[in-house]
Amino acid sequence: MKNLRMKAARVGRDWSQAELAERVGVTRQTIGMIEAGRFNPSLALCVAICRALGTTLNDLFWEEDERA
Repeated sequence: MKNLRMKAARVGRDWSQAELAERVGVTRQTIGMIEAGRFNPSLALCVAICRALGTTLNDLFWEEDERA
């Protein structure tokens, strides 16, 4: 599943994938794959992304259960 919330947070700061990648210590390709839903990041990377973007794990990575 694509991570459009992460992409929106990044674009909201007017950062490229490369800029976010540099801030969290990964490659641009890694950020692109996370946003495209082709890579499941570690908890440590999720936390680093959230800190860089000034948001929470729930805001970027928690999937709501629509059955609840």
